[in-house]
This record gives sequence, C-alpha cells and structure tokens, in this order.
Amino acid sequence: MMYNYIKLADDTQITHSNILEDQTVQVSVERPIDDGFCSATCFLPRCQWQSIEGFTAADLDSFTEIVRNNAPFIYRLAREARKRYA
Repeated sequence: MMYNYIKLADDTQITHSNILEDQTVQVSVERPIDDGFCSATCFLPRCQWQSIEGFTAADLDSFTEIVRNNAPFIYRLAREARKRYA
C-alpha cells in the first residue's frame, strides 16, 4: 500500500510504502503531464532510483535531496502505517 507524503507546487506527488520485508521503504514520485505522468521509484535507505520515466537528471537530483532530507520522517510514517494497518 502507498501513502501520500507530500504534494509539491508543480503537482508532483511523493508517496511512500510501509516498511517492506527487507526493511526498505519504497518512495514513488509522479508528476502529471498532458498525456499521462512522469514517474520514478526509489528505495530507502539507499535512495537508488529505478523505473524512471519522463524526469530529467536535475529533477532526480532535486527529488533525491527531498527524499534524503526527509528519510527519517518517512521511515517513521512507514512504521506507523504498518502498525495501523497490520
């Protein structure tokens, strides 16, 4: 299950999963465009991006900074989500 984390001014939505079996958290980023969405996924704690569609390297640098700076809080929310929906 994915949970909303933050919506940026340009309508980019960042979501996160609960804590997965391997102790990672999936973070997904989507931005609406005229014919669909740009999207990318990374897994904390490594913050390694995959499944990148439509985002530039500069976009990913910006998202990496956001995700890394917010990783402790994202992990906390992910732990709480697991408790709430377990």
